[in-house]
Amino acid sequence: TLPSLLFFGFVYFKYNEELPKGTSGPEADVLAQKMLRAVHHEAYQNTDYLEWTFKGIHHYKWNKAKQHVDVSWENIVVMLNIQEPEKSIVKRNDIEVVGDATTPLIEKAVGYFNNDSFWLVAPHKVFDDGVTRSIVTQEDGSEALLVTYSKGGNTPGDSYLWILDETGLPVKYKMWVSIIPIGGVEATWEDWKTTESGVLLPAKHQLRIMELDMGNVKAW
Repeated sequence: TLPSLLFFGFVYFKYNEELPKGTSGPEADVLAQKMLRAVHHEAYQNTDYLEWTFKGIHHYKWNKAKQHVDVSWENIVVMLNIQEPEKSIVKRNDIEVVGDATTPLIEKAVGYFNNDSFWLVAPHKVFDDGVTRSIVTQEDGSEALLVTYSKGGNTPGDSYLWILDETGLPVKYKMWVSIIPIGGVEATWEDWKTTESGVLLPAKHQLRIMELDMGNVKAW
């Protein structure tokens, strides 16, 4: 409707930000390494299992060592084989689903996992294959880390500008992603938990109009 279009136009012109240009090179990698140290990346590499709940509706038990994850929502459980999704097992109401009916449920589980795990472990993915890193100087003179994913996940091409505290711990990031039509939307990274394995993981994110609760975050 016209009022909706006018409202969206107002929001877009008020809040939309252009993707900043950064400077790539060794300095950007140094800043990325500082962030990894702050979130205890070495402990993450040695973590075998992670468990969390995204927004109270998607539940995950991730065997990172074997690249399997149980994804559950409503009455569905997908025992997802991350490397070979077609080998995943699907259950509805504890009864195994077979045949073509498994395909859309597996695809949905893959999409949920790609999105919801990113909100848990994104800082640990800054040196993934196909990722570029650059430094963006903020108005206050501080340095932020711009990370762009050229492949992987569901939406390659997305960019994130990490805002770090003095220790390198992420405070928030700004997003330029295909699923959000406004560039530069902010989300906090907060309520950091030191897990059993030693890795730091966030339990909450705050966006302008919503909160993303990660549930009882565990890693061991």
